[in-house]
Amino acid sequence: MTATLRLEAAGPIARVTLNRPEVRNAFNDGVIAELTEAFNTLGQREDLRVIVLAAEGKAFCAGADLNWMKAMAGYSWDENRADAARLAQMLWTIYRCPVPVVARVQGDVYAGGVGLVACADIVVSVAGAGFCLSEAKLGLLPATIGPYVVKAIGERQARRYFTTAERFDAATAQRLGLVHELADGVEALDARVAELTAQLCANGPMAVRACKRLALDLGDQPLSEAMRDDTARRIADIRASSEGRAGVRSFLGKTAPPWL
Repeated sequence: MTATLRLEAAGPIARVTLNRPEVRNAFNDGVIAELTEAFNTLGQREDLRVIVLAAEGKAFCAGADLNWMKAMAGYSWDENRADAARLAQMLWTIYRCPVPVVARVQGDVYAGGVGLVACADIVVSVAGAGFCLSEAKLGLLPATIGPYVVKAIGERQARRYFTTAERFDAATAQRLGLVHELADGVEALDARVAELTAQLCANGPMAVRACKRLALDLGDQPLSEAMRDDTARRIADIRASSEGRAGVRSFLGKTAPPWL
C-alpha cells in the first residue's frame, strides 16, 4: 500500500486505514483503486477473521477529493461512466468481501464516505461524528452509494436525506440503522471495536463467513419455496462440515472449540 492507505495485519485481524487526513480522507481515483485491491486481496485470505476499516485524522471520509472533482468536471460522458464504474466496483468489493468488515468511525462522514459506512457489516461511531449525503448541494446525486445506503436506512429515509442533503448527527445515524453503536470518545471507540473483533474471532471461521453470506443473499428476498430449500441446504452443509461437527462436539462436551 501507499502512504494514502495503510494496511496492517496481526494474526486473524487486518486493518485498512484511510491515511489522507490533510484532505479529510477524501476519495480520488488512486484511493479507489487501492481500496479495491486491498479488499480483493484480504477477501481471499482464509486465515483472516475480521477486517477493521478505519481512518486517520478528524474526519472518517469526506467523499470526493476536490482536485479529483475538478478533473471530473472536464470528463466526457464515457469518462464519467468509467470513473463511476470504478467507484461502484470498490463499494461492491467491500460489501461482498467474504470477511466481516467493522467500520471504526472516529469523525465526520460525508457523501461517498456514507457509502463506505453502509457497506460495512458492523459500524461503531464516536457520538460526536456528523453525517451528510451532500451530493444534491452540488447538483449531483448519490447514485453509486445509493443501493448500499438504501439497504442500510430504508427507502423512505433515503428519500429525505438524499434530497435535503442535510447534516445529521451520530445518534440519528444510529436510529436510521446506518450505525450500530455509539462510543463516547476515541478510547471507548477502540475498546468497543476490540471487543467486537474478539467476538468475531471467537466464533467458527467458516460459520461466520457463511452467516455473512446468508444475510447478504437473503436481503429483501421474499419468502419462497426456493429460499426454504436453499436455507435447508446451507444448514446441512455446515452441520456436515468438519468445523460444524467439531463445534457441536465441543459444545456438548463443554470443551473449547478447535478454532480457539
